[in-house]
Amino acid sequence: MKIAVAGISFKFNLISGGLFLAVLSLLISLGFWQLGRADEKKIFLDQQELAIDKGSFNLLSLIDYDPKKLRYRRTEITGEYDPNHQYLIDNQIVNGRAGYFVMTPFILKGMKKAVLINRGWLPLNKDRRVLPDISIKTKKNRLIGRINNFPVVGIKLTGAEIPTKSWPSVVQVVDVDVLSTKLGYPLFPFQVELDSTMREGYARDWKRNTVMPPEKHIAYAVQWFGLAITLTILFISFSRKSK
Repeated sequence: MKIAVAGISFKFNLISGGLFLAVLSLLISLGFWQLGRADEKKIFLDQQELAIDKGSFNLLSLIDYDPKKLRYRRTEITGEYDPNHQYLIDNQIVNGRAGYFVMTPFILKGMKKAVLINRGWLPLNKDRRVLPDISIKTKKNRLIGRINNFPVVGIKLTGAEIPTKSWPSVVQVVDVDVLSTKLGYPLFPFQVELDSTMREGYARDWKRNTVMPPEKHIAYAVQWFGLAITLTILFISFSRKSK
C-alpha cells in the first residue's frame, strides 16, 4: 500500500500497518490508565490526610462503621481485653523477617461487641510449634489507636481464613465472620492499631500508606506516551525509506 503526503510517498503492507496500530493503541491505553491511577491515588491520599486531620473520636459514638470512611482515624476506646482468646496473624514480614501480628479482642464498655486490637509484631520462634507469650496483665483499659484494614498476604491459600483450634489461635487471613464465630461474640469489620505510647504492645511502626505516589504513575504515563511517539516516528521513517 502506498500513501502520498505533501509530495512524500510512504509504502507499507497491511500486516506491518495493522501491527503498528495495535501496538500504538496499547501504548496510549497504558498511558491513560496510568493517569487514571494517578487520580485514584491522589484521591486516596487526600482522604487519608483528611481522616488524620479530623483527630481522635470515641468509637462508641459512631453509627456508621464503614471501614473505608474510618480508615486512619484515631480513636479512643474503653473496655477490657479478652486475654484468653487471642489471634496470631501469620506470615507477616517486617524488615525482612517473618512473624506474627498479635490481635487481641477488646470488648467495648457497655457493648457485647469487640474490636481486634493489633498490639504489634513479634518474630517467629526457631521452632514454629512454640508460640510466643502474649499474655496480658491489665484486662480493663482505655486505649488509643488508629483504625485500619486488616493485614493481607500476597497469595491467599485455600483455608487460610480458618484459625487453629487452640489458643492463641494462628490464622493467615482475617475473616471477621469466621473469627467471630470462634469467639462467640461479634467483631467490628476493622482493626485498631495500638498507639506506640500504649503499654502491653510489641513492635509497632504503623505506616501511613503503602501506595505508589501519584507522581510515579504520571512518570510511567509519560514513558508510555513517549514510547508511542517513538514508535510512530520509527514507523514513518522506515515506511519512507522503503519508497
